[in-house]
Amino acid sequence: MGSISSGLKRFFEEVFFQGRWTEQVWKDKLAGGFTDSGSRSGDKVNTIFDIVTFAGQMGMLWVPVGDPPGNNWSGGSEGDINRLGSSVGLLTQSNGDQAQSLAPPDADRRTAERYGERMAQMARHFAWEKRHETEHLSAAH
Repeated sequence: MGSISSGLKRFFEEVFFQGRWTEQVWKDKLAGGFTDSGSRSGDKVNTIFDIVTFAGQMGMLWVPVGDPPGNNWSGGSEGDINRLGSSVGLLTQSNGDQAQSLAPPDADRRTAERYGERMAQMARHFAWEKRHETEHLSAAH
């Protein structure tokens, strides 16, 4: 409620205390995050920033949403991509009295799909860059 779950917090602490932080094993790896709550705000930003902080401590590269905020003008609608207007990480909202087939709503699911596509695109980009950097360095010697 208003923060990361105890399970995620336990995972963060286990990773830290297993030495992955001091070894920097996730340094320069891509990271992203999402959260859902029953309320439009639901203090989801606190959850995202807990995840961003962990990623930063691990030396990871955070990938933001990449879609402009939706539903923030008189011509907007509940069906807009990124209807909750997050830029840092994916925020979705699910009515607590609805089945999983209805909650979160379609707009949030589409936003999540776009965020997943963005993460995949960034992973391909960084893999390409790393491959070509290695080729360039090999050719220089």
